[in-house]
Amino acid sequence: MRDLTDLIGRIFLSAIFIFEAVDSTLFFEKTKQTMTQYHLTWNQDMLLYGAIFLLIAGGLMVLTGYRSTLGAMMLLLYWVPVTFMVHDFWTYPKDQIRLQSIFFMKDIAIIGGLLMLVGKGSGRYSIKRLLATTRV
Repeated sequence: MRDLTDLIGRIFLSAIFIFEAVDSTLFFEKTKQTMTQYHLTWNQDMLLYGAIFLLIAGGLMVLTGYRSTLGAMMLLLYWVPVTFMVHDFWTYPKDQIRLQSIFFMKDIAIIGGLLMLVGKGSGRYSIKRLLATTRV
């Protein structure tokens, strides 16, 4: 049962990152406008392409379980700074603090899930395990 919950957890955890990569790709110019709102104006194309790469590569690594620790580290490299830049609830007006703090805590929980994956590994149901146990 534990191996199955590891698999389901990896599927759910990777979904948010893969969705964000697809969304950032489909709405590339809108994402660049949002980056400008958060004062990320230096080399936006490179930053956005890098973020999309981290999201796709890391999300797929976590999803498949192949080098999931590396994938989780890639996602942390993206997610931690974005969390503190976008959901800095302490700088918002009083009427928005509650909502932004909820978003911030949601992102902190996702970071916790990624850290658990880094420490624990992908579990039994993963491509890495399948490749290790299959004779060619």
